[in-house]
Amino acid sequence: CPPVCRYECDVISDAWRPAAPPRPPASAPPLSCPEPRPPANLSQQKRQKNEQRNPKVKPKVDRQEVEIRQGMTVAALARAMDKDVDHVLDALLNTTVDLDSLEPDSVLEDRWIKEAVTRSGMKFRWAKLSASRERPNRDVQKRPPADPSLLLGRPPVVTIMGHVDHGKTTLLDSLRKSQIVSTEAGGITQHIGAFLVQLPTGEKITFLDTPGHAAFSSMRARGANATDIVVLVVAADDGVMNQTVESIQHAKRADVPVIVAVNKCDKPQADPQRVKQELLAHDVVCEEFGGDVQAIHVSALKGDNLLALAEATVALAEVLELKADPGGPVEGLVIESRTDKGKGPVTTAIVQRGTLKRGCILVAGKCWAKVRFIFDENGRPVPEAGPSAAVEVVGWKDLPSAGETILEVESEQRAREVVEWRSHEEEQVKLWEEQNAIELKQKLHLEEYHREREGLSHLNWRQRRAALRRAKKKQFSMRPSEKTQSDQLSLPLIIKGDVDGSVEALLNILESYDAQQQCQLEVVHFGIGDVSENDVNMADTFGGSIYGFNVAASQAMQQLAARRGVSLRLHNVIYKLIDELKDELSSKLPPLVSRNVVGEAKVLATFDVSVGKKKVPVAGCRVQKGQLDRQLKFRLIRGRDAIWEGSLAALKHHKDEVQTVKMGMECGLSAEGDVDFRAGDVIECFEELDTPQVTSWDPGF
Repeated sequence: CPPVCRYECDVISDAWRPAAPPRPPASAPPLSCPEPRPPANLSQQKRQKNEQRNPKVKPKVDRQEVEIRQGMTVAALARAMDKDVDHVLDALLNTTVDLDSLEPDSVLEDRWIKEAVTRSGMKFRWAKLSASRERPNRDVQKRPPADPSLLLGRPPVVTIMGHVDHGKTTLLDSLRKSQIVSTEAGGITQHIGAFLVQLPTGEKITFLDTPGHAAFSSMRARGANATDIVVLVVAADDGVMNQTVESIQHAKRADVPVIVAVNKCDKPQADPQRVKQELLAHDVVCEEFGGDVQAIHVSALKGDNLLALAEATVALAEVLELKADPGGPVEGLVIESRTDKGKGPVTTAIVQRGTLKRGCILVAGKCWAKVRFIFDENGRPVPEAGPSAAVEVVGWKDLPSAGETILEVESEQRAREVVEWRSHEEEQVKLWEEQNAIELKQKLHLEEYHREREGLSHLNWRQRRAALRRAKKKQFSMRPSEKTQSDQLSLPLIIKGDVDGSVEALLNILESYDAQQQCQLEVVHFGIGDVSENDVNMADTFGGSIYGFNVAASQAMQQLAARRGVSLRLHNVIYKLIDELKDELSSKLPPLVSRNVVGEAKVLATFDVSVGKKKVPVAGCRVQKGQLDRQLKFRLIRGRDAIWEGSLAALKHHKDEVQTVKMGMECGLSAEGDVDFRAGDVIECFEELDTPQVTSWDPGF
């Protein structure tokens, strides 16, 4: 094998070792080992050249994908990007977005959402909108009109309406031979009473007695809508009054025929003809004036001519041909609702269609019931109630509002579905209203924001933020307790009533409150039933008062209210309750300070008196009116301007210190403080009187 190198190799085969070459001369430079042998494989050689020429490319990295949607806030976008809010703000630098206005809950436009994601080196994809299923309508509706062949005659529903104290309830008492009026507080009706009256001739009439007081307008309207005939009671000695006119308007609005009962015709000052003439001004034309309205002269107290009124009512009912379908599901109307201690929620209802029986499943508003008991107007249980019957229904799970329509359903499950659907519909309406309110608030806030920053438009966003912080430094440094303090007077109220209609009447009165600039009036809670511990605790929390109408408070509740310092005011007559509420509102108002001028003096000359090392200016005066009293306050008037107001340091007559100086006398006086008296000035002596302030709210009665 030929030698590979002239020099001896380190690794050789044991079988062959070449002879040692001759040693080179000493002067020759040492020789290095030659380059290693190039690789024999050409493809590997090309690969190495390519790697030297083109560096190795980094592997492709997938960018983060962000799921976005319309109307994202800054905070929501930051969470989707897994970043903080400042990162989103930095990503939107050098854009037209006003960074000063961006808060974590600010809503971004779609283009800025995409811009922030793109500038952050991420990809975006729109979130898939989940197809929301439209909720099926599970409400229950009234049945279509029945077949005329199935209709049977029914008693008329007659509403007694008119002004307060015109004898409506006394008229019903005479028809029923009862004494309902004696049980009403103050002698006035304050509820809707429903009674079935059977005449000696056998006819039946369902009467509704509505309150005549101005506070119960909603009750009268509800009675007119539930009735077939309106009997308008007008006192012959009093004539047409405010609630008389209102009752006529309710009857016209409900398109119900009217019968006029001219009451108290037994009084010597009675003038029925004047009543009929006054009714002409309100488009109520009696028969003797060529109209179609019957006018019956009665005396409810003595029972005179009541049979004629009943016959006129029955005759008008026959003309109207009142009929109803006694079969099929029940339809009715809630006249009144209340909570009974032994029965629970109880409603007074008028059956308009079908026959109400025990075990029926009823729905009214957002409440449902399985009828346990049915009572008539005398409190006696009855097995069933047909059309036009006025009954009390026991078995409600919750208390429905007066005026709700009663409909019968086939099962408890169906009743729950109806109530759930109606609650859902009410929530949707409320959400829509709240969304509109929020959008309006945002619009107003944005307009105010732009107005505040008009003067800072030439600054960049960091400078603007710093300027705003400096401008609002005092506001930011306020303690929370200082922020919540307010000088506005307020009176929180808790309203309790015996029935739903009473609470409704009270709330309607309070809605007319128009003296908010004097004292804020706020109803924090209202309910039906006696005063409870929860009511006292709530009144104590809000610092308010409890007003109860026809409800009671146990001895324990009265003691608890006294310990907590809660004002508990219970009344049986509504106008007395409102009068006490007005008194409490007036007591919260600061007294009005009035000035009463006691005396007047004219400055004749001025001079200085030395008191120690000081010189005190003194005014020499003559009293022209009244007298000057040193204990009262004084005022210096020059021309038409008041120059000084305060107290006197000294008041002298000649050289004597005096308490008072009467008219015609001369005196010298000096004031506390530095006052420049001049000849010709007028000095008034006055006293300040505190006059109690009265609320300007007028509920109308």
